[in-house]
Amino acid sequence: MSLLKSLKLSAAKPQNQPASPQERNREKLRGYLAEQRALAEATVAGKPYAGVRTVTKTDEAGNRSRVEVPRTVRKGWFIGEGGKVFFQLRYGGQPLELAKGMTSVEADDLAAIGPIIDTLDQAVLAGEFDAAVAAAAQARAATMKTAKSKKAG
Repeated sequence: MSLLKSLKLSAAKPQNQPASPQERNREKLRGYLAEQRALAEATVAGKPYAGVRTVTKTDEAGNRSRVEVPRTVRKGWFIGEGGKVFFQLRYGGQPLELAKGMTSVEADDLAAIGPIIDTLDQAVLAGEFDAAVAAAAQARAATMKTAKSKKAG
């Protein structure tokens, strides 16, 4: 006990700071962009890409374990007229407006999407999409609320 008396004891506990809604949305967008970058790089290299997610599985004995399972990642780009590639930043399944009436970024080919994604990632970190994401989240919430009320009624 005399050794413990030489220490300055405290009853302090760590506190988790909850992330603000803007920070959570930014992290979601950054995760989406990272997946799209990996998918584009794999597509250019001619390799398959499958994202992973962590799920909890229970075996026959009742033991629960967390395992990673593959999941499908939708590509965030499409090929338009003239063979140009267009990339869309999506949130909640809907493309975000990058400017008034503009929802996509044009690139010459798929290999040029990497720098575009990097620029969009920096814009996300700077908070340039916070208003667009908030509007998309509200629209999605309204859609879900309508669907829920139709199902209940």
